Formats: sequence, C-alpha cells, structure tokens
Amino acid sequence: MPASDLEILTDAALEAGKIASGYFGGSYTSEDKPGGAGPVTEADLAVNVMLEQTLRAERPGYGWLSEESDDSAVRLGRDRVFIVDPLDGTRSFINGETTWAHSMAVAEQGTVVAAVIYLPMRDRLYTAAKGAGATLNGQPIRASKRRALKGATLLAAKPALRPEWWRGGQVPEVKRVYRPSLAYRLALVAEGRYDAMLTLRDSWEWDIAAGALILEEAGAAVTDRTGAPLRFNNRHPQVAGVVAAAVGVHGELRGALA
Repeated sequence: MPASDLEILTDAALEAGKIASGYFGGSYTSEDKPGGAGPVTEADLAVNVMLEQTLRAERPGYGWLSEESDDSAVRLGRDRVFIVDPLDGTRSFINGETTWAHSMAVAEQGTVVAAVIYLPMRDRLYTAAKGAGATLNGQPIRASKRRALKGATLLAAKPALRPEWWRGGQVPEVKRVYRPSLAYRLALVAEGRYDAMLTLRDSWEWDIAAGALILEEAGAAVTDRTGAPLRFNNRHPQVAGVVAAAVGVHGELRGALA
C-alpha cells in the first residue's frame, strides 16, 4: 500500500532530526538573512536540501513552499503543496537551547491535511491528519477544556501584550509564558499544557501550517487575529497572525483584541 502523506512527512521529520542533531552544539557556519529576516545556519540549509529532495521525489505533483527555498508561483497552480520550515527556532539552535523544531505540512486547496512538528532534542513528535486526530509520540492529545480567559496560561511574546493591541488598552489577566519556536508554542496548546497562544504580527505560513492542523485535530479553535479561518498556499505566504486557544477561551481572547 502506498505511504500516506502523514507517513512521508513523519519519516522526513525523523531524518531531519538526525541531520540537525549532527550540527547541534558543534561547529557550523551561520549568517543573517537580508532584511532582518533572522539567521540561517548550515543545519537549516542541509535539512532543507534533504526535505526538498525526499518529499518532492515522493510526491512530484505537489507544490513546494519552504522558508529556505526560493519561492515560485508554480505552487499556486497545484492542488496540494508541501509547506516546510526546515528548522523553526534557529536562534535557539544557535544558543544551544533545545526548543527548536522541524515543522512540515501538506495543504490541499488551502487547507492543511497532514502535519508534523518534531523536536528531536526533546523527543517530541507531534502529528495530525485531517479528520484523524492529533498525537504526541503516537498517543492522542487534546487541547485544554478551560472556559474562562481570566487566569488562563497564554504563550506569547512580550510585544503581544502591549496595550495598543487590546480593546480599550486593557490587557487580559493571563499568565504569560514564552517558548522560542512558534511551531512548538502551537503544539503545546494542542497538547493541553497551555490554554492559548497568540502572535499578532503577520506570520509566515511555514511557521504555522503544521501547528494549525495539529491544534484543530486536538480540539482547539484556531483563527487569524481578525477571527478569520487560516488559509494556506497564498500568493504572498503570510497570514494575519494566529490566535489559538481552548474552544471555551478563544472567543473571549479574540474579543479582547483591539
């Protein structure tokens, strides 16, 4: 029987972990991308080469969108497209921290249908397929059942809690927590370890595509900052931020935003 998209992504993620782990803590080159787009290392590029060769060989009819590949309008004409961040959390990787991840997804006509987030140094493999639930290391996961925003745990960077983002300048009474990898933050909410996460600036699709499906399949609510559903494989591959939370918290969190 042919391998499913999820099986292909999972195998590729595990191989990516082997490659990146071989660089981690060692000697490698690193440089800053133009326009303040952040650093890129030999590990990012090596993983990207492997993923593009492997995944495109498995599914030659799919489009390709990756943080570390030149973009092409060809993907816009494909029904299915790979959306890949070879190494999410590159700064953490450089700093010797373990919260970096490989994030990869397949989107069909704008909707993610298979997704994997893998943190090799923490042995955490999050997966989801559309309609089949979400797992962590093979075990089902569910989002928080919390119903009130007040006192909720919220994964967010400090700038997201500036008063100008919030209705009337009133920042909700939440317990802010932070993790460097955006993909990992999404996965942690899907796992139910935190009640919500948000990023209010425009977000690259490769950072969030996999996490969006894992959250949905774990029973969380996920939208952009305006409350609109997330759609992928856009001509300009960004969405208007992300608000993800337990179903009982999401509406109140979204409503509190300016």
